[in-house]
Amino acid sequence: MASNYDRLDAGQRVLVDASVATYERVRPELKNVTRNMLQTLIAMFKDSEVEPLFITGRTKTVESFREKISRLDPPSVPGGEPALKFPDPFRTLNDMVGVRVITKLPAENTMAANIIKRQRQVFDCRGDREKAIGSIESGTYGYSSRHLILRTIHNDAVRAYQSAFNPELPANGSYFFECQIRTVFAHAWSEIEHDIRFKGQDPRAWSPQFDRQFTATAAMLEVVEKEFADLHDRYETVVSYWDAEGEGAAPLTPDRIRDVWQTLLPHVDRKVDDDWGWASELVAAHGLTQTRQLVELLDAERITEVRKALDHRYSPGPDRLLDDLLLWVYGREHIELTAEPAEAEPHPRRDSLQRRLKQIERYRLT
Repeated sequence: MASNYDRLDAGQRVLVDASVATYERVRPELKNVTRNMLQTLIAMFKDSEVEPLFITGRTKTVESFREKISRLDPPSVPGGEPALKFPDPFRTLNDMVGVRVITKLPAENTMAANIIKRQRQVFDCRGDREKAIGSIESGTYGYSSRHLILRTIHNDAVRAYQSAFNPELPANGSYFFECQIRTVFAHAWSEIEHDIRFKGQDPRAWSPQFDRQFTATAAMLEVVEKEFADLHDRYETVVSYWDAEGEGAAPLTPDRIRDVWQTLLPHVDRKVDDDWGWASELVAAHGLTQTRQLVELLDAERITEVRKALDHRYSPGPDRLLDDLLLWVYGREHIELTAEPAEAEPHPRRDSLQRRLKQIERYRLT
């Protein structure tokens, strides 16, 4: 398979070979710069509001450097000769040193970028691009990643590299490098895509089906990311319900009961209207006035036991299931607090509750 370098003419190869020789000479110092950037970023995220899955980095290999600087731009005029895309790579390339911050969820990408950009005494952010924006605006799917171009400030590892590169120039410790921030899903996708699309550059080994599959997997991964983000948000909401000093102390208004129910039991929401006042009255009858008390009542194992005990002919909606849970916990007290007076005629609710309580008592005996 022909490489970019193989397509160069003799004059272009001379220029590329000179840059590659310089790169081979200074690469050990660039590896130290990469190591320093990694250590700096790891320390930056310690005890922060974001905990990346991992932070990794690499110094471009000599082979990769040669291939990249061997790229050609099309002729500027008809009939002209293609020119080197990077005739002065040490001045124009920002990816000889690259680091990646790998997160769990898309929302963490923004938080991680903000943490890095706030460290102005360490880095000066000179570029910030969201690689997915073009795909979103064009209605397509593709590579998703946040790319920061950072400039180091008075960095000693950079000064050592600059001295090795050209000892006659003053070393100021300022160096541009690339920092990519992306989720673990986007990271996996991009690594596989890079291996196939960019390392396999022989057009004879390409099929349109590859494009279709990459597009399909990008779309699926976006859905997976959204589902995990929703799962995380739901988890954080449920955890907050148990905070006795915060959300757990919120009063049980009808709207609050609806929101808690739809968060914990979205599969048991068969109501045909939006009136949750009945639920507020039922729980208030037993002195349940705070969110945490309702969450404790809606215990998953208790719901399972209630379903077994009453063997519902039809899947109960929120009103019936809440009523049964209160009956399970409070027994006859629930009947006396919420049913018609014993002397009332007729008393269909009292009869229904008494029948269901007997079912519960028989179930408990067995």
